[in-house]
Amino acid sequence: MTGTDLAPVLAGARVMPVLTVPSAATAGPLADALAAGGARCAEVTFRTSDAEQVLKEMAAHGGLAVGAGTVLTPEQVDRAVAAGARFVVSPGFDEAVVAKCRDLGVPVVPGIATATELMRALKAGLDTVKFFPAEPLGGIPMLRALAAPFPRARFVPTGGIGAPRLPAYLAAPAVLAVGGSWMATADHLRRGDYEEIRRLTAEAVHGSAT
Repeated sequence: MTGTDLAPVLAGARVMPVLTVPSAATAGPLADALAAGGARCAEVTFRTSDAEQVLKEMAAHGGLAVGAGTVLTPEQVDRAVAAGARFVVSPGFDEAVVAKCRDLGVPVVPGIATATELMRALKAGLDTVKFFPAEPLGGIPMLRALAAPFPRARFVPTGGIGAPRLPAYLAAPAVLAVGGSWMATADHLRRGDYEEIRRLTAEAVHGSAT
């Protein structure tokens, strides 16, 4: 996957599960459940000690384009790509992280929260950004306000979004895909409730197609 073909993947997926996985033991069953639910991509956040191994196992499992999230430094980019990440997501815009991703030929979706940050991303040649944290920042009205002066920008809103808000976000023309953790929560993983993960993923994917 190159920087030019990430947007079509996200546009085709429309929904991206955001995963904070405490144990690599859950990686295989989790990947199976998400794929069975119709997910096409997933973001594994670098928030746990097992994140690299989780990413490696999910990437090797097949069926999903797996990326690394909560990537804050160029060193984490190196680790993520070595583990098999096909794209990188960051909560903010950092020039060094973007440069490292470009050096390695991996697509990057930086986070933005203001018009100034969006302008920096666009100036760097990045049309696809993560709007984060979406709900605390004002949700859809804020996203629409940001999108209006920047018609070429495409957004992946993430942060505080649940199933009830998904349709409204997807209806916004500037939204490429929506990221969310409700499909595979810490509680689901603790209980090993992969059937519920599959069900919630299928519900989200089906809803995104209507």
